[in-house]
Amino acid sequence: MKAEKISELTTNRLSIYLRCLLELRSEGQSTVSSAALAKRFHLNSAQIRKDLAYFGEFGIRGVGYYVDTLIDNLRTILGLDHDHNVCIIGSGRLGTALADYNGFRKSNFSVKALFDADAKKIGKKVGGAEIFDIKNFQSVVKRNNIDIAVIAVPADSAERVLELVAKAGIKAVMNFAPVPLKATDHLKVRTVDLTTCLESLSFFLAGTESINGSGLKPKRNTRRKR
Repeated sequence: MKAEKISELTTNRLSIYLRCLLELRSEGQSTVSSAALAKRFHLNSAQIRKDLAYFGEFGIRGVGYYVDTLIDNLRTILGLDHDHNVCIIGSGRLGTALADYNGFRKSNFSVKALFDADAKKIGKKVGGAEIFDIKNFQSVVKRNNIDIAVIAVPADSAERVLELVAKAGIKAVMNFAPVPLKATDHLKVRTVDLTTCLESLSFFLAGTESINGSGLKPKRNTRRKR
């Protein structure tokens, strides 16, 4: 099945399944059923079977799934059977924190370069990756075979950075700027908006008051009497 026909929700769940299976393997477990996997990690067994069925038949009747085999298959499906070279545009607090994150390396994502316009930062290293002048973006991207870009710049710079990324031929972008960026047929953009996530949690904490109207101020009637 073509990647564009698979929803992001499905690929997100595949990533969760992979992490769960890796934990099972670390505990020495060699097989697992969808029901046992769901129970252990608070998942939905029917959803697990449905998601995996998009890509083939991986289970064996009476056995379930071989953990090692399913891990290998999921890594292939998710494109994790080879290394991905990543660059980060913006070497502020967020950009440097991302460059230092060890979880990327464990999943075959290697941060090869950071970029910034601040001359004072050029040449410094973060997490083993050098900070380059944004003016040299295309040449550094080409030299390091970058295939994923992370945008960690202020909102007013994000569009210009996206144009630069597209011109360099990069096809996948993770956007941390607090502004929506438009994807194209040749450029996949995933926006991670931390404020939106917090606002969603705030809505949850507000409980049902806002839903049933008891906590809302009445709407003022602005119509004039005739």
